[in-house]
Amino acid sequence: MIESIRQFDVELFLKIHRGLSNGFFDWLMPLMRNRFFWSPLYVFIIVFCIKQYKKTGLYIIGMILVTFAMGDSISSKLIKPMVGRVRPCNDFHLSNDIIHRVPCGGGMSFPSSHATNHFAIAVFLICVFYSRWKPILPIGLFWAIIICFAQVYVGVHFPVDVTSGAILGTIIGFVCSMIFKKLQPEF
Repeated sequence: MIESIRQFDVELFLKIHRGLSNGFFDWLMPLMRNRFFWSPLYVFIIVFCIKQYKKTGLYIIGMILVTFAMGDSISSKLIKPMVGRVRPCNDFHLSNDIIHRVPCGGGMSFPSSHATNHFAIAVFLICVFYSRWKPILPIGLFWAIIICFAQVYVGVHFPVDVTSGAILGTIIGFVCSMIFKKLQPEF
């Protein structure tokens, strides 16, 4: 069972990483996974929360940071060392199949911390703001999904890594939103 999942994961990885290869994605996907590319969005969220919600906005920002810290700690410090899965770009079985679009890095692959962190933040924001602004749902999910897809496309994660990270991040984002709503019931 585990071997068949692993085989499916590798096949799907290659279909995305090599099969969808094109010049536009080669340019776009490294940007989508780059944290500096999203800096204007992060600044917008901070400014919007403070300007629109004042003190409560500061609590929202604080909970976003807590959400990020939880996601990153659980995925990077707890799960990755226990699982110890090698990134596809460092897997010697795939060395002839990898297109090096970004530096590989030396960390472990499972789960994807990018997926965990971005899904955690997206789900937190969706849960907090959905009643006030419905478009947050498709926008937040698209943002997190495109980052996950980019991680596979550039060759630093397998699909199971980003899927597991997305599930973990969703749980963390939901739990943190419930904590926020308990602490700020009037929001």
